[in-house]
Amino acid sequence: MTIPVIHRRDALCCLLHAWIMKASVALVVSLFAFFFESTISSCLADTIYFYRDEQGVFHFTDTPSSSRYRPFLFLRDQIDSADKASINRHVSEYSKLHDIDPHLVLAVIEVESGFNNNAVSKAGAQGLMQIMPETQRDLGLTTPFDAQNNIEAGIRYLKMLINRFPDLSLALAAYNAGPAAVERYKGIPPYQETRDYVRRVTANYDRRRSARK
Repeated sequence: MTIPVIHRRDALCCLLHAWIMKASVALVVSLFAFFFESTISSCLADTIYFYRDEQGVFHFTDTPSSSRYRPFLFLRDQIDSADKASINRHVSEYSKLHDIDPHLVLAVIEVESGFNNNAVSKAGAQGLMQIMPETQRDLGLTTPFDAQNNIEAGIRYLKMLINRFPDLSLALAAYNAGPAAVERYKGIPPYQETRDYVRRVTANYDRRRSARK
């Protein structure tokens, strides 16, 4: 039997590998709940990710190296969600730091995650500003479900895209579909999801700006 690589040799990962290499996802969750529910917060500094390979073997790590990995969401459910007051405070702080309108950032957050800092998309984007794992690595973001760190990295990334695409609609399209797609199509890519995304964020942003007046 081949033992999967354990990226960090902590006791939690070792126990997970020992108990559930051939288990179903439901059994993984049940075992974890039974043995570790009372100690999650003390065992984990950040998120544990997993995927199940073609042989049915589970792989766990806290440093995902590919898009195959998904957050082990049961763990995240034990961590308190960020409240809107703290979200607004972080948005205000980092928007000022990176010279970006906080109302735009709040519009992006509302459309991306609905202010749920534990949100994960079907594509694997994570946290309040729904940052993909590959982009997280580029930004140096290691705790995507931490509201403050996700907001700081997301604002930094959004500002980079605005500098790259001065037309806001193109910057938003790049945030959703990736800058390469915007450059390839020389405009908003012909993806319905991206077109809907740009329209929704823009409408949300306009509403917030109007309410401010």
